[in-house]
Amino acid sequence: MPLEAFMNTSVSSQVEQVLALLQRHLGGNLLAVHLFGSAVVGGLKPGSDLDLLVTVAAPLPEATRRTVMDELLMLSAWPASERLRPLEVTWVVRSSVWPWRYPAMRELQFGEWLRADIEAGRIEPPQEDHDLAILLHQVRKHGISLLGPSAAELFEPVPERDMRQALHDTLAQWCEPADWQGDECNVVLAVARIWLTLTTDAIAPKDVAAAWLLECLPDEHRAVLETARQAYRGDTIEQAALRPQAVEAFIRHARAQLQLPQPTGADR
Repeated sequence: MPLEAFMNTSVSSQVEQVLALLQRHLGGNLLAVHLFGSAVVGGLKPGSDLDLLVTVAAPLPEATRRTVMDELLMLSAWPASERLRPLEVTWVVRSSVWPWRYPAMRELQFGEWLRADIEAGRIEPPQEDHDLAILLHQVRKHGISLLGPSAAELFEPVPERDMRQALHDTLAQWCEPADWQGDECNVVLAVARIWLTLTTDAIAPKDVAAAWLLECLPDEHRAVLETARQAYRGDTIEQAALRPQAVEAFIRHARAQLQLPQPTGADR
């Protein structure tokens, strides 16, 4: 399917440049590249990343890891510009996810939140990542193969118990303001998506999940979520609604409603 069928010319050009970079540096080790997320479900919003899953046959040499990450810095931007969107690229070695196990091992990840570390030469090593359960479920369900086999051919279905565990593990990582400082809108919307999936088993774009949750959220937490949704859609927002106390109260309310233990003083 031509990229222009579901994204504008500038975005399709950006994706093509990423594909060329991956093919140039990974060669025969590159098994597949899948596009998923907002680009294929719900449409890209002003605050949307371009989400790519890269599957390789073997672990990446250290020199390749550094070169690829450095060059991706030139193909990604935050905030989004007329020419570039923020990229979120995740690599997996196929033998690390087939057969499926939880938590699975992530080979590498690029994202704008890592820009300062990458520029300083700090590249994350391979590590277990509970979020891969959610990611692979999304890719199997809605991902589009840009190179290589379909996701259904490459990956086993993620069991429901692992999906739910991954959602709880993701929510559990947000315990105190330092965990979301500077990324409040994204975390608030991620909480809404987790809440939607744990309640209904559906997976939806961030703004759709927010609209669903707004219908049943107590009045004192609605302003935080509505503000995050507006920011994601590119609207002018009232920053006062995202004051630290309000964001923390929203996240603590979500943890309580989803039966996740609240952090104690010792946890903080």
